[in-house]
Amino acid sequence: MAILQLEDSSVYTHLSDITRKLAALNIQVKRLPLGSNSYIGELLAQDILSLAEKEEILAGFDRYFVQFQRRFGYKWRELTVLHPGSPYLWALITQFDRCHTHADEEALYILSGECVFGFVLPDGRQAELIVEAEEFINVPSGTEHWFRPTGLLHFKAVRYFTSVGGWTPQYTDTKIHFHKPVARRYPGDCP
Repeated sequence: MAILQLEDSSVYTHLSDITRKLAALNIQVKRLPLGSNSYIGELLAQDILSLAEKEEILAGFDRYFVQFQRRFGYKWRELTVLHPGSPYLWALITQFDRCHTHADEEALYILSGECVFGFVLPDGRQAELIVEAEEFINVPSGTEHWFRPTGLLHFKAVRYFTSVGGWTPQYTDTKIHFHKPVARRYPGDCP
């Protein structure tokens, strides 16, 4: 379940409310069922996947890729796997946790785990959105945003691309002043 928090501490958990609050940025957030393939479910539960297993997961969601190719013009996709032992974890965090834009839209389909997108709203306020399994997000090109994993440091997501280099961050000078992390309880948290 996606959770949107605004700077004024307002929290929205219904997809229709989230969509309405982000409408000025043309951000799309949708629920897309994973299905009931138990083998894919087992693969998604693993931290480390072989290239063949990644391809099997991608093939398991080709029905969405075909739809997205027609609708958004995506040319290819890849599976991103992040967990606390990922060798590129900190590089990813430091590359995308600053305000930036992209030449292409940023589109992710979260298969497991969760991540956070932050946005600069048209009036200059900021917001953060937790996106989790079975949710697709499309951030239009030129939208000022940031990205980071949640405290779980775990997610698997299909990233969709329309061009080579389109996801290269173009950093802006905007400082992130949203210091109210979305409240979420993690296993092991104290009550």
